[in-house]
Amino acid sequence: MLTPDTPDELARRRLRIAVVGDAMLDGWLCGDSNRLCREAPAPVVEITSAVERPGGAANTAANLAALGAEAVLIAVTGADPDGARLRRELDAAGVRTEAMLVEHGRRTMAKRRIVAGAQLIARFDEGDTGAVRPSTGRALAGVLCEVVPRCDAVLVCDYGAGTLTDAVRAELVRLRTSMPLLVADAHDLRPWAAVRPDVVTPNAGEAARLLGATWTGDGRSVAVENRADDLRAATGADAVVVTLDRDGAVLLPPDGPVHRTWAQPAPESQASGAGDTFVAALTTALAGGLPAPVAVEFAQAAADVVVGRPGTSVCTTAQLTERLGGFRAAVLNHDELAGAVSAHRAAGRRIVFTNGCFDVLHRGHVAYLNQAKRLGDVLVVAVNDDSGVRRLKGPGRPVNSASDRAAVLAALSCVDHVTTFGADTTAGLITRLRPEVYAKGGDYTPEMLPETPTVRACGGEVRILDYLPDRSTTAVINRIRAEAGAPGRR
Repeated sequence: MLTPDTPDELARRRLRIAVVGDAMLDGWLCGDSNRLCREAPAPVVEITSAVERPGGAANTAANLAALGAEAVLIAVTGADPDGARLRRELDAAGVRTEAMLVEHGRRTMAKRRIVAGAQLIARFDEGDTGAVRPSTGRALAGVLCEVVPRCDAVLVCDYGAGTLTDAVRAELVRLRTSMPLLVADAHDLRPWAAVRPDVVTPNAGEAARLLGATWTGDGRSVAVENRADDLRAATGADAVVVTLDRDGAVLLPPDGPVHRTWAQPAPESQASGAGDTFVAALTTALAGGLPAPVAVEFAQAAADVVVGRPGTSVCTTAQLTERLGGFRAAVLNHDELAGAVSAHRAAGRRIVFTNGCFDVLHRGHVAYLNQAKRLGDVLVVAVNDDSGVRRLKGPGRPVNSASDRAAVLAALSCVDHVTTFGADTTAGLITRLRPEVYAKGGDYTPEMLPETPTVRACGGEVRILDYLPDRSTTAVINRIRAEAGAPGRR
């Protein structure tokens, strides 16, 4: 599961990941504005800082390097000052640039923004976005032939800036069987269906256009889930991850339950590059062998790091470790939790409450918590303390301490608050919090739950969620013990 150790564990693997696609230079001209110019009713921005960073596929590669991967960028720049600036920034970020090509006569794509305070005033774009020359496309295909077979993953970043020609796609089709993992991030994923990606990462607008649909507002998540089969068919992908900007992301796997993440709220002006961070972290996690739902949570946590900062930036291993470690502080005592719930209710939010041991968190737990979150706006999870687990499960349990179990739960984006309790039931806590919904897993019925009368007396409803067979902590522990005792195991 996702723990504060996960980023370091992945970084130590030093995964080799090739990024193929449209690289560009991002610029930020920042300052203050206190007046309008005389020529027109336009603000005068007095620039106090100018920053340039890798953008597009280049920013994705920089994020991979920041997370400890050996990032190899396969892209094209012009023989111009912006191309030289981009290479310098990539070198400084630790990205391998020897596979990048230069096309003489081509202008490197650059996107520069003018920001006054926290307000984006204007963006001006420069550079060529037409297809690279046929000879450049053939050269790129040759580079792919050399680099891809030695990689743990390939990440395609197609933003319509002309790098990824038919020749490049044809070479990727030919090399497909040599790729352990192929992730495609593209404005238009239809041309990539023939490559059969393992995962594609459209945003909600791109997914809607792909199907000729219109999705807006809070209904996007449900609309995406309802069209899961269509999205997989249209993209040729095994799994689809649709990003919803400030509303998180939805994982549509080939089998198993849909998984939803919830994003840390942030202004749109600070969201630039967060998608690059998300797809880089997702690819790193999948290449490192994390299960898809955990990989999506890892990616969401990384994106939440960068949306808290202005400009185009990256999430480092240390920053992600600090964020995941910070979830230990998110565990509240009952007084703190009551205050938080009171504030949520005053804001009109619907409270969902659940409880359990959550020892050795597994896929069944994650699916059920994800489903519980969808029943309201705020999900509160109460965790049995260590003595409570021993009473319920017997000696030798819990495997993990209450503080560790609570911290891992808090790292899930669907969980808003975590607390621990020592009583045999949560009836007292329910009386105090008065949740609108009390949710439990499908291995229960309302009549089996001692909390049911209390929930109903407080005006709430009891909801029994889906049950995943063969997904229990006891089954996981028994399987581990059986494998440890098998002949040849040590």
